[in-house]
Amino acid sequence: MTFAEKLKAIRMQAGISQSGLAQELGITKRTIINYESGQTLPPVDFLPKIAKLFNVTIESLISEEEEFIVMANEHGGARGAREAEALVSEISGLFAGGRLSDSEKDTVMRAIQNAYWIAKEESKRKYTPKKHKTDAD
Repeated sequence: MTFAEKLKAIRMQAGISQSGLAQELGITKRTIINYESGQTLPPVDFLPKIAKLFNVTIESLISEEEEFIVMANEHGGARGAREAEALVSEISGLFAGGRLSDSEKDTVMRAIQNAYWIAKEESKRKYTPKKHKTDAD
């Protein structure tokens, strides 16, 4: 079940309208519509607010793959999110044969996500011009 499906289900179960949820969270109804249609995912720092409102855990709201996409969006913008979505899609295709257990799939997915972040940092260090580097780089 995707974040979009989960959000809609818990909102409806709580008897809250999209407008009511938007008002409660301090965002627009259009944003709620985008979340529930799967067009966008909320920022990572916004997930605790949603979880607290519905008294659920963040982990129950969003999958590891969706969290990876959200984090990629925060670090690399829309391009980062597209790259992460493509990576998740391609990796998911590898599991289509069903030979791995869910825990094994999760382990592989985490390893690939870690490799992605390491490659991004290495690329940043390698290709950022010296004049734009900070002491922390």
